[in-house]
Amino acid sequence: MKNPALPWRFALLLFFASPVLLRAADFAPLEQLINDELQRNNVPGCAVAIVSGDKVIFSKGFGIANVDTRQPVTDDMLFRLGSTTKMFTAAALVSLADEGKVKLDAPIGDYVPGLAPKLARVNSHQLLTHTAGLADLTFMEGPHDESALGNNVRSLQDSLAFTGPGAIYSYSNPGYWLAGYVSEAVSGKSYADVVTERVLKPCGMTRSTFRPTAAMTWPLAVGHGPEGRAEPKVIRPLADNAAGWPAGQLFATAPEFARFCVAFMHGGKLDGQTALSPFLIEKLSAPHVETPGGERHYGYGLSVKDENGVRWLSHGGSRTGYGSHMRMCPEKKFAVIILCNKTGASLMRVADKAVELVLGIAPERPAPPQKLATTAEEAATLAGVYTNGRTTIPLTAKDGKLTTPRGEVKRLGKNRFQLPNAPGSPGASETTEFMVVTGTDGAQYLIRGGRAFKKR
Repeated sequence: MKNPALPWRFALLLFFASPVLLRAADFAPLEQLINDELQRNNVPGCAVAIVSGDKVIFSKGFGIANVDTRQPVTDDMLFRLGSTTKMFTAAALVSLADEGKVKLDAPIGDYVPGLAPKLARVNSHQLLTHTAGLADLTFMEGPHDESALGNNVRSLQDSLAFTGPGAIYSYSNPGYWLAGYVSEAVSGKSYADVVTERVLKPCGMTRSTFRPTAAMTWPLAVGHGPEGRAEPKVIRPLADNAAGWPAGQLFATAPEFARFCVAFMHGGKLDGQTALSPFLIEKLSAPHVETPGGERHYGYGLSVKDENGVRWLSHGGSRTGYGSHMRMCPEKKFAVIILCNKTGASLMRVADKAVELVLGIAPERPAPPQKLATTAEEAATLAGVYTNGRTTIPLTAKDGKLTTPRGEVKRLGKNRFQLPNAPGSPGASETTEFMVVTGTDGAQYLIRGGRAFKKR
């Protein structure tokens, strides 16, 4: 006689042994939040994909792709990623290292002739971890010809180096221009072709591209500005600069990006084939350098943070017209991808909700900072001019207080402060937090938005 309990036990076994499977109705709270966030942030549209196990369990477009035509967003539309591109640049260069074609700890001048002397001495590891001591700058518009990347890199001057290599973590887009060009020089192929052949194609990302004239042949979400919550307007013409493609200009769809995440979280395997090497995955996800503040590390093109007892890999992106966010937890085989068609939009609350729905993990909420008085001694110690390339931040000790031309600086805690922003700054809040730390070179640095500013 058959045991009637066996089918139920077998079903339970399958449930607990398999990735989380949710019904369409289970995503209703997420869909409501997405629509609410689009409206609250005045973002025209977005595409969202969620991975659990080796499956895409949710993929959908929301809002509109173009405020003029009112075309709705579909999940297979291309969006430009912004800086989330950096993990793909890193993956291409590391794949070349895996084959012995480049050494990540060797000076890049060994592979790229004609560089300024200081730039030639940094290595690929420092470029990929933002520890090369390079200032940050970006140009959204420029030449479309792919020779622009090499021309741009060879035109960079030693003045781009605002401090010594390895002194401190400081986010730098030019560092990734250089990293992208190293892969081009080593492979003998254009940067776009290197990434396509070594990363995109193996992951089945057949629509993803750096080339606008290829992207426009597929369904494409149009970019909108400005940054912040102002009324969105289509940006014409489409912002493009081939000289900066490695730092943030890949076009991708949410489902195709999800395929990269599936491969990454399964030892490089995708559809029964090897798409990414284990060496590549290890290098990108390793916590190579601690970012100032000690809350997270940076790998290669990925932010690494331990939270709620598990390790999270993530990156956000912002460029003219677009914003994005990717978050994955390899231990739980979970990932969420959010692509938006407005400058700087990322909809982080949507990512938090996806984590909560699928994994049952609520985001950690830090306690609100307290505004404390800055002592006269502290003000005197911190006073000075801090620089990162063309950007300077002056701090002045006056009457026992620390001030800037924009107003008084408030202390929020140990080495944490609040800097007033210029009134009416587009997309900016009224204040910006910063910290002051000491680099490995013994110099004092102001850290704002992931960028380090060295005290003169």
